[in-house]
Formats: sequence, C-alpha cells, structure tokens
Amino acid sequence: MAPAAGTATGSASGGSAVHDDAEAVELGHNNLIRRRHPGADVEDEADDRNVGASAAAGKELAPSSVEQAFADQPVPSWREQLTVRAFVVGALLSVVFNVILMKIDLTTGINPSLNVCASLLSYFLLRTWTRAIGCMGLLRQPFTRQENTMIQTCVVSAYGITFTGGFSSYLFGMSAKIANKTEVNDPQDIKDPHLGWMMGFMFLVSFLGLFALVPLRKVMIVDYKLTYPSGAATAYLINGFHAPEGSERAKKQVRTLGKYFSLSFLWAFFQWFYTAGNHCGFGSFPTLGLEAYKNRFFFDFSPTYIGVGMICPYIVNVSLLLGGIMSWGIMWPLISTKKGSWYPETLPDSSLHGLHGYRVFLTISVILGDGLYNILKVLYSTIEAFVSRYRNRKANTLPVSNDGTPADATTETESFDDKRRLELFTKDQIPKTVALGGYVVLAAITIGCLPLIIPQLKWYHILVAYIVSPALAFCNAYGCGLTNWSFASAYGKLAIFSFGAWAGASHSGVIVALAACGVMMSIVGTAADLMQDFKTGYLTLASPRSMFISQVIGTAMGCVIAPCVFWLFYKSFDVGATNGAYPAPYTFMYRNMAIMGVDGLSLPKHCLTLSYIFFAAAFAVNMVKDLVPKKVAKFIPIPMAVAIPFYVGAYFTIDMFLGCTILFIWEMRNKAEADSFGPAVASGCMCGDGLWALPEAILSLANVKPPICMKFLSRSVNARVDSFLGN
Repeated sequence: MAPAAGTATGSASGGSAVHDDAEAVELGHNNLIRRRHPGADVEDEADDRNVGASAAAGKELAPSSVEQAFADQPVPSWREQLTVRAFVVGALLSVVFNVILMKIDLTTGINPSLNVCASLLSYFLLRTWTRAIGCMGLLRQPFTRQENTMIQTCVVSAYGITFTGGFSSYLFGMSAKIANKTEVNDPQDIKDPHLGWMMGFMFLVSFLGLFALVPLRKVMIVDYKLTYPSGAATAYLINGFHAPEGSERAKKQVRTLGKYFSLSFLWAFFQWFYTAGNHCGFGSFPTLGLEAYKNRFFFDFSPTYIGVGMICPYIVNVSLLLGGIMSWGIMWPLISTKKGSWYPETLPDSSLHGLHGYRVFLTISVILGDGLYNILKVLYSTIEAFVSRYRNRKANTLPVSNDGTPADATTETESFDDKRRLELFTKDQIPKTVALGGYVVLAAITIGCLPLIIPQLKWYHILVAYIVSPALAFCNAYGCGLTNWSFASAYGKLAIFSFGAWAGASHSGVIVALAACGVMMSIVGTAADLMQDFKTGYLTLASPRSMFISQVIGTAMGCVIAPCVFWLFYKSFDVGATNGAYPAPYTFMYRNMAIMGVDGLSLPKHCLTLSYIFFAAAFAVNMVKDLVPKKVAKFIPIPMAVAIPFYVGAYFTIDMFLGCTILFIWEMRNKAEADSFGPAVASGCMCGDGLWALPEAILSLANVKPPICMKFLSRSVNARVDSFLGN
C-alpha cells in the first residue's frame, strides 16, 4: 500500500529476528513500505502489516532453532527446487496479482505489498495439487518450503512489473490522453500505448537490475547482516507453513482465504448488474449524503480497499483519511470560493489554471518534499552505517543492530541456524562473470534497441543512466535492508528532472524525462527486490541460483502479462478519465513533473506559494517524525499518505479505514487470531474482488452490458424527473 522511513535493522538470523522486525514495524514511518516498488510514493509502498502478520506465523518456531525443526527434511538441489508445477502455479498467480494490482494502481495509485498473499495462495494451490496427485499415487516430489519460495519469488517478480513498468505513472503518462489534460501536448512529446512496443520496452529495461548487485549478495545478506524485514517475514511465514507443528494453522488460513475470496468475488459479480451507466451502482452510493458524495466522500462497498486497509498499518489509514478531510472537506471548498479572484470564474474546475491546478501541484509538492527527505535520509543512513562498520571492524560488531548486541553474543541455537544457512547460501554460486557480463551485454542491447522504440531517448541518455544506476541501486538496496524501504520512485523522479532538463523542451524533453524515469526505476527497484528475495531464500535454505533463475523467469512472465493486463483495461474501460472508474492519477502527476523539469508551468494565483509551503511541510513533518520519541512518532501522520486523496478523492480512504477498524476490533478481542488470520481475510477480499476485473473486462470487450442502472437523486431532482416523465 506505500515518507521518512524509520530504521528497522538487526540480525535476521534465528527466531528472534522476526519478533524484532515486527516491533520495528510499529515504530513509525517504517509502516509504509512498498515491498516491490517503493520510493517516496504510497503508490510505491505497501505496509509492514504484512511483516507483523508474517512474524506471527513464525512465532511457533521462535523459541527453538528453526533449522533443527527441519533437520529431518533433506534440502533439494537447486535444480529440484525449479519444478514445472511451480512455474505453472507461478504463471497463474502472476495473472491474478497483475489484475489486482493494475486495478488498484489505476484507481488510486496505492500499491500494497502482496507477498504474504502470494505465499498463502502459492501454498494453497500447490498443496492442493500435490495432494490430488498423491491420492492417485503419482506424486514423485514432495512440496517443500524451497519450492514455495520459488513460486513466491516468481509471482512477486511478475507483478512487480505492474509498478516498475509505469502503467499507472510514467508509461501511460506519455499518452495523448494524459497530454491533452496538460499545458504541453506537443506531438513530439506523445507516445500512445501499444501492446507491441510496451512489451519490448519491458524486456529491455526490466532485467538490468537483476544483474547489477548479484556479486554483492553475500556482502549484503551475510557480511552486513542487513535485515530486509519484508523478505525475512515472508520467509518465516513459509517456514511456519511447512513446519510439522504449523500445518494445522496453515490449513485454517487457507480455508479462511478461500471463503473470503468466494464472498468478495460473488459480491463484485452482484454489484456489476447495477452499473449500466456512469455513476451507477453501489460504487457510487452516497453513503454520507449527496453533498459529501459531490466532494468524493462516500463508502463504495469495495472489498479490495477493505482488504488493503486490513493490511496497511493504522497510521497509514488514518493519514489517508486525514488527507481526504483536509483536501476535499476543507481546502478545495475554501479555494473554490476564490473563483473570480484567484482564478478566472469562467474556467472549469478541470483546468490547470483553475481549481484543478491547486489539486495537482499541491499533491506534487508533497510528493517531492517527502521524496527529497527520504533520499537524503537513506544516503545519510548508508554513510553512517559504513562509517560505523569501518570503526568497529576489529571488534567484529555489526554495523546495525536492533539492540546494540555484539555479533559474538548470539546464542548457540542461532549459531546453528546461521551456520546451516551460510552453508547453503554459499553452496550454489552465481559466477561474477555471469553477473557483470550479463549487465554489460544487456546494457549494450538496451542502448542499441531502446531508441528504436522511443526515438526521443538518445543512446547517450541511456548510457549515462546505466553508468550511474549501479551506485544508486546499491544505495537503494542497502537502505532497503536497513529500513525495509525501496526508494525506486524517488530515484525515478530524480531522473525525470535531471534528464528532462538535459534534453530540453526543443528535444522532446518530456518524453525523454518519462522514459529515463522508467529506466532508472526498473534498475534501482529490481535490485532492491532481488536482495529482499535473497533474504527470503537465505532463511528458507533456498538456493541463490534457483532464486535468481526464478526471479528471471518471473520477470519475463511479468514483461508479457503486465502489458497484456494493462491493454485489457485500456481497451475495456475509459482509463485516465478524471471522473471515471480508472483515473490513473499518478500518470498526470508524472507528466506534469516532466513538464516542470523541462520548462516549468504557469500556475493560478498563490498556487506556487502554497506549493512551497506544502513542500516544506512534508519535509518538516518527516524530520519531526524522526526526531521525536518513537512512542510519539507512531502517531504523527505520514505526509505521502496524506497527499494521495488530494487528487483522487476520499472515497477509498473510508473503505480502508473501515478495514483497519475491523482489524483493530478483532485484535482487541483476540490478537493471536487476528495476527494469524487477518492477512488471509484481507487476501481473500482483495483477490476475489480484484479478480472480478478480468471477467468484467471480457464482458465489456464482448459488448455485454449490465442490465440495471442504480442512481441516487436528491428529492428536488427526483421531483423534476418525475414531472418530466409525467409521473
């Protein structure tokens, strides 16, 4: 779902690490992570609710050695971990999760972390598969935690392309549909989406990040002992599934997921019958009144966002609701009273010179202020950690730890786990020549071929990006290990302004800026994701070689599936329409950032002053959040989350707040049960409702329309309608 990250660091070995990570989740800004695509956007970030819930799944193993519990189970070779059935299940789940995330992305730009969902569903599907085969006496290879890790890695890699591919940000921001909403719509700065070139673009830019940091995997995971809380928590969830004492709990989780999946899918199907027109159906229900509905305050009966709210930390949901109240409840109504003074009265609200300009640029200001703070903080944390490591190199202490405990203070149990994991982690090496050679070869191919797809992007732009990217990828991966945050989008925005200013308006600077953003985000984000996956593999004894191959195959799947899913949405729905079902809000933001980077914009009165204030406020709130005590910081709203409803509206924040309220009450009544089954309920709600988008799109393409339009009118409007109809 996804800021100034708090530091969640420490040893990831042994049973205590997840407990530490789960506590770290509660500390503050760490609460908002995007496992796959984070940066400074909540669009890029999900939540550490997954970390806490996953940690609960591993608590049964915490008191004793994790690896001793699996001592009787042989570890399959790296080839045996890569099974055909795993990739069949991975491909199926990749489609499901791409549809779910595409729907969420194109609606609000929020991108929740679904790695817990991927682990649950992969366990459910392959366990069902192996049991069915076993009943027929045909099972040759048991289902292991290593194979579960392979599927999870494949799926997360595939649906990660939904974000790094920019379908809800930079890629669709190149289109004429988005350009026509802005001040700059020169034909040379427009490239409309097409399935062919989008797939080609994905294949060219999505693999470089996999090779950039492979030689440093042991340094990051073993030597520096970086925590990577999201990857560690996923590993403990998988270990909990496959441990003998965890099997009964896993069965109950899977049954819970299946029940809520079915209910949410059937509910979405039922709602469809009432949507035969614009603003029809339960999704346009004026729950809080018609006036509130006009200001985008209503509950839209969406199981997807209820599920997202159950996964996201409480501070994220509260921040979103606060942002909706601040903007649509206070600021926009007040600014609208200045029509004729601050901006011409004749302008429609959708004009950038009118009210819409305030919505867009105040949102961008918060995004930039938040992103700048986080880049500076991660760089500072990285430098500080290296200095600390250098000073303590002779004392053999860790550069970071949760409690300051020296490395030699580990217990005998943890030492057994460490030795076992290190043995397997270093067994199947990925040759450095493969990593370095792969990066050079792929970079050369991209430099030669990408200008054929986007002619405005010159070869020297790409060359500079690929020279700079490995250093930024390292900083991002290191910071992600410390804070559980990947700041891919923040580096992407940096690329927008840098390359846009370099190219200039006369040389298609807008397209160059957006394309360079994609190149940078793909490398920097994928590198951090790979290290997260290596952490998961390290804790489940999955071979690094099989993990890398699974990541490559999953990325290749995503390069095909994600463009196809976007194309389905693009052809079936009015994607990008401001008041439509899929407004794709961040596409407009990213394009306007590119325009600002190239030659600036003329803004309505006082808009620039307000933008400066909001930029400074976002920066200051992040700083205060890090300086005050942690028990106070966890109650301070997150600026990025506050900003999201500024442009989109507050309707989804009500759904999400309801979801977190349900979880809060559940935790008060039975915290252990909520920790174990909350993610399953949330996953079922998101998956069922999200998956309905696929048959809905197919029905739309087949020109099958819903039979009923359910609308809500005020009493006076209804009287006029009755009078007009003669009733």
